[in-house]
Amino acid sequence: MSENNPLRDVFDAIADPTRRRLIRLLAEAGELPLHKLTAPFSMGRTAVSKHLRILKEAGLVVDRKVGRETRYRLNAFPLKEIQDWVAFYSVFWSANMSRLNQFLEEEEE
Repeated sequence: MSENNPLRDVFDAIADPTRRRLIRLLAEAGELPLHKLTAPFSMGRTAVSKHLRILKEAGLVVDRKVGRETRYRLNAFPLKEIQDWVAFYSVFWSANMSRLNQFLEEEEE
């Protein structure tokens, strides 16, 4: 589970392409109401709301009421967990590729 929010793991939350697309929409637009978040998808508000709930449980989305409508915005801080995980393996692969490159150069000589 994520240290940021014990309700849902960040990796689980971003595993779905629809949720990744919602994250991108919110990153680009800032804050959006549900009806505008639903427009780009071929699904209803209920389905989009379920995806938003999962993102909210992971701490990736924050909502607020404005009159009768709920507006959503991205909280990108939990994505740092993923960035750190990827960075570790990036270093791992970089080191292994360097060793492979060195080995191949030695074989050519």
